[in-house]
Amino acid sequence: MANNIMTWIDKRFPLTSFVKHELTGYPTPRNLSYWWNFGFLAGIILMLQVATGIFLAMHYKADVGLSFDSIQHIMRDVNYGWLLRYMHATGASAFFFVIFVHMARTLYYGSFRAPRELLWWTGQGLLLMLMATAFMGYLLPWGQMSFWGATVITNLFRVTPFFGEQVVMWLRGDFTVGDATLTRFFSLHYLFPFLIIGGVIVHLVALHSVKSSNPSGIDLADKDNIPFHPYFTIKDLYGLGVFLMVYSVFVFFMPDSLIEPANNIPANPMMTPNHIVPEWYFLPFYAILRSVPNMVGGVLAMGLSVMMFAFMPFLDRSRIPGGAHYRPIYRLQYYLFLIDMLVLGYVGYMPPTSSTIVIVGQVATFCYFASFFVVPFISKAEERWLIKRGLPADIVALMEREKIDLDKRDSENLRRKGDK
Repeated sequence: MANNIMTWIDKRFPLTSFVKHELTGYPTPRNLSYWWNFGFLAGIILMLQVATGIFLAMHYKADVGLSFDSIQHIMRDVNYGWLLRYMHATGASAFFFVIFVHMARTLYYGSFRAPRELLWWTGQGLLLMLMATAFMGYLLPWGQMSFWGATVITNLFRVTPFFGEQVVMWLRGDFTVGDATLTRFFSLHYLFPFLIIGGVIVHLVALHSVKSSNPSGIDLADKDNIPFHPYFTIKDLYGLGVFLMVYSVFVFFMPDSLIEPANNIPANPMMTPNHIVPEWYFLPFYAILRSVPNMVGGVLAMGLSVMMFAFMPFLDRSRIPGGAHYRPIYRLQYYLFLIDMLVLGYVGYMPPTSSTIVIVGQVATFCYFASFFVVPFISKAEERWLIKRGLPADIVALMEREKIDLDKRDSENLRRKGDK
């Protein structure tokens, strides 16, 4: 009966061929490590967030007088409501952690370089949508930190030239963060995950068009690839099992560790918290915002700090494959960048009452942007240095082949211009 059903479907929709071509039989480099598991984990967390969010929305009230109490109602009165709420809150942090590791792996192995620029840029678009979704969702519990965090962030849009006040009014729906803000943030927070799912589909189409990268940085021949199933489905399921164990520890044993204590107090516009701090995944960017004395400059620096990653395909012009795997100077710069991100996270968490914290934040912000601007100089200098030292023959051959391809492309472009 199952075969008959599949035959009937295949005559009307290419289900079997699609699954075989794009899923089970998808050619995958045989040397992928566990660092390539995090894209799959991000998809699993997205499904968890959508599922738990739908059930939470059934009991949530987007009203300034009822929203905080509706959260308490979910926690106390709804069957397994506490589990849904903790899974959703912990899942937000897990989502950002997995995405950051996924990006770090891409930066380390140089997977953003040609021909995978569009794949990298679609991923950057997904990150921006995820940040917007998390920001809007943070207001929904209507606690002290939710209210004041939304007030501070929406105020930043006043720096928009000519239309700053109108943009803030449009975001809030009122002169202050209130009922209109809560309603529209709830609507958009519910909508954005489905837009993210659409973005994920585009991201996967781009991935399957240019194929997966691998630790060597050299695209393997067809004979060196293996089917995705069962080799990498098993590997992904193992990574999922490890992730679920860590995730369950946070959900069942320390769920409040990822929730700011001040957010368990109802929002009070007449009482400002001693220290307004965002969620941990926004701390480095918040530190950059605070490190610039001028508000306009701080907002520009914060926005640029997120967008700088999109310029990496243009900044890193080295022809040496494998990213940091074969490039010791780039590898050192990569590790220094990670340390700088941790320093910025610490600075963002600490109140700016000490001059030492302010100075450390400014130095870390300078180092953050310098890490990007030195990449073009590192790329070429390191390439010349490594060639003098003697690279493996297969890498030199790949570089020469790439140079020949570029020369051919330039000659073809010149010929076409001449014909015109």
